[in-house]
Amino acid sequence: MSKSFFTMIKELTQRPYKKEIRKVEGIPIDKEWEKPISFTRIKEDLSRSSDIVFRNFILRGKEEIPCVLGVVDGLVDKHLLDSYVLRVIMVDAINDPAFRAITMDTIHDRLLELFTPANEVKKVSRMGEAIDAMLSGDAVLFIEESQEALVISARGWENRGVTAPQNESSIRGPKEGFNETLRTNTSLLRRRIKHPSLRLVSMKIGDLSKTDVVIAYIENVARADVVAEVLRRIGRIQINGVISGDILEELIEDHPYSPFPQVYNTERPDIVASDLLEGRVAIIVDGTPSVLIVPVTMAKFMQVNEDYYERAMIVVLIRSVRYWGAFIAVLAPSLYIAVTTFHQELIPTSLALSISAGRDAVPFSALGEALLMLLALEILQEAGLRLPKPIGQTIGIVGALIIGDAAVKASLISPIMVIVIGLTAVSSYTIPSYDLAMGIRLIRLPLMILAGTMGFFGLGVGLYLVLIHVLGLRSFGTPYLSPIAPLRIRAFLQDTFVRAPWWASRKIPELVDTHDPKSGGKK
Repeated sequence: MSKSFFTMIKELTQRPYKKEIRKVEGIPIDKEWEKPISFTRIKEDLSRSSDIVFRNFILRGKEEIPCVLGVVDGLVDKHLLDSYVLRVIMVDAINDPAFRAITMDTIHDRLLELFTPANEVKKVSRMGEAIDAMLSGDAVLFIEESQEALVISARGWENRGVTAPQNESSIRGPKEGFNETLRTNTSLLRRRIKHPSLRLVSMKIGDLSKTDVVIAYIENVARADVVAEVLRRIGRIQINGVISGDILEELIEDHPYSPFPQVYNTERPDIVASDLLEGRVAIIVDGTPSVLIVPVTMAKFMQVNEDYYERAMIVVLIRSVRYWGAFIAVLAPSLYIAVTTFHQELIPTSLALSISAGRDAVPFSALGEALLMLLALEILQEAGLRLPKPIGQTIGIVGALIIGDAAVKASLISPIMVIVIGLTAVSSYTIPSYDLAMGIRLIRLPLMILAGTMGFFGLGVGLYLVLIHVLGLRSFGTPYLSPIAPLRIRAFLQDTFVRAPWWASRKIPELVDTHDPKSGGKK
């Protein structure tokens, strides 16, 4: 095979922070942006976009100083710009005797004094700082003959208000959810944790997108080595653009080829606040209405916010239902296939006769039936997700009732198989995390094939391999099955299968005790 093929495979399997990003022609590279401000170069690079507006005017002080105000139409608050920037320069400054004595040497300091009472203003001297500020929604005032510019905070774009989360509904607890605006999301956290130890570290990811990312943690509660590892992994990412937090999730997880999620994703500020109080780290990405949480364990994906608003004894019942649902979703089809194909002696006689009568005219084996039904189920689920909600509900009814009933009457599927697959589908909906549910759907197929070819022996081998894989998983150094393996009795009894009452939860559970955050990451 050609050398280029192996080179392509290497590029596809290499971790993101090792890849060499091909720069796009016509876009200024970072080396150019490190140079002193040149308004001519900036205007040449940006004026070809119709939404970027440059307004020229002259400041008449002791000297006539040509200036340009650069903004991106749609990202700035026009009322704020007119009232507190342009009016200050063009009207108020005329009546200021000190302003009439302004020169090129004093213009920046004088303008800082004028704008500071109503705006956040700072002085920048590099092209990259000026361009980043303007493309982020700030107004930038250029002095055409100067290598410095003033960045004036004037951001104001349309955004979705704070509404209830769409994918994490609850009966009890707060109804607020994150939206796509970064500062709105950070403010929702500040409202819940009013302590100076809450740290919000800002970064920019993406050579072209320059996406704002905030890493949130509580100092002296989150482990310093975990925080440092989060910053290291995000800081070393080399990619052209990060449009969504889901992309960042895949770039920083320890085991990218595992079907099990290692980063928790939530739309609820109360969940993020409680996780920060437990020592975890939150990653907030601008433009994404959800927040990433690390490190996590498998038990975290089986918990919901209502577990902490209900009484402890009620939570025991609710969580047990979820775990039994996950158990059925993983093993129900495989157990049925193994029993009916290889281990018929385990079935009571009356039930065996009933199953045999139902499968008498079915042309497929039990494995073939299950695969056919699961394929139909996956198609119906995908169709229901992609269609508008009223039509999606109709598709579900048509698939579950009409198609299923017709398949049984046509002797393509046995009635007991419809029950098994239906029970499997309903049980999978008890898993709170969509990411974990998708992983279970993925491992269900090989378990079915092993059960259909080798019976309980094959099913046992498959479960053993899955267990070995899960035991080897790490999320930023935290064992995936913690606090079960390794066993931590207090954490296990406090918040895993059961939840201890609040009056008994005096310490942070040792769920994120990390030996080495780098141990699971690929270097």
